Amino acid sequence: MAKRGGSGLEEIARAAGVSKMTVSRVLRGGSGFSEETRAKVMREVDRLGYVPNRLAAAFGPAGSSTLVGVCVPRFTSSLFGALLESLNATLARLGYQTMIGSHGQIPEEEETWLKGLASWRPAGVILAGRRHTAGTLDMLRSMGVPVVEIWDLTTSPLDISVGFSHFDNGLEMARCVLARGHRRIGYVGALGGRETMGRQRLEGFRAGLAEAGLNLIASEMLEDDSGFYPGFYGTETLLSREGNLDLIYYHDDEMAIGGLAFLRARGLDVPGRIGVAGWGGMEAASVLPQRLTTTKVPTARLGKAAAEALVGRLKGSPVQDVTVVPTQLVPGATIRPDA
Repeated sequence: MAKRGGSGLEEIARAAGVSKMTVSRVLRGGSGFSEETRAKVMREVDRLGYVPNRLAAAFGPAGSSTLVGVCVPRFTSSLFGALLESLNATLARLGYQTMIGSHGQIPEEEETWLKGLASWRPAGVILAGRRHTAGTLDMLRSMGVPVVEIWDLTTSPLDISVGFSHFDNGLEMARCVLARGHRRIGYVGALGGRETMGRQRLEGFRAGLAEAGLNLIASEMLEDDSGFYPGFYGTETLLSREGNLDLIYYHDDEMAIGGLAFLRARGLDVPGRIGVAGWGGMEAASVLPQRLTTTKVPTARLGKAAAEALVGRLKGSPVQDVTVVPTQLVPGATIRPDA
């Protein structure tokens, strides 16, 4: 990454034709100047790419930063909760602290979060995902700090990538359920209007079906976040349109558990009448009467590997640019038994 840039208060003051104190008051949201002056200062702030150094003001020189920014899709997922716990514990052990945000798998929200983080001059940044806006990429280059992209593996990272292939997860699941004799397959997903990592799993799943000359019979892509209730009513909606399915693949385990609740409420035998497959290896799946067929994600291992890679880069130690953290397909009791 390039060295961090940005202009100081004196340069902004000269360009705007005002005093350094006036620039400081404008940036703090103070008073005692005209709206015209404020607008003039802010134009120069934008033009010169100034980012206030809050960390230097609060803790000393920016070079002494021990702050690491971490941005994940959402806080409500048990998977990301476990990931954040592992990241935070590992970074704390290595002498760093975290500033956490979420982006909802919307790149523009990630950019907004990063703008706020940049003013604290972090030592490094960890981002869940590999889809970023041009503004985010510009800021990361300007900040000049190690960047670890996690969760969604890329072989061409900005700096470091630690994760796994969501496409391959879907492909592997398709091959598994086909080997167990399922043929009339549907899908229930979430966040329908967004380019999500779940959509990459679906594309992998479709590719696996295509290998056998098959397609999805029907799908229900909800606009909601994933969760137990969306899984419940998404299954109801899907089966109301296409009742002759013999398996449903879900965006994640939460939705699969919701789907199982609907199927049991309707007296449909799982897996005799219809099979269920999820993704994530979420803790809630461990208390079900039947072991859920899913893909288990090693969140703790991934978090630890990402934190250690970032700190290694900060300390100048040899670090792999790409680290694959293997997932595990669990062929549980919610699909047909192996012949």
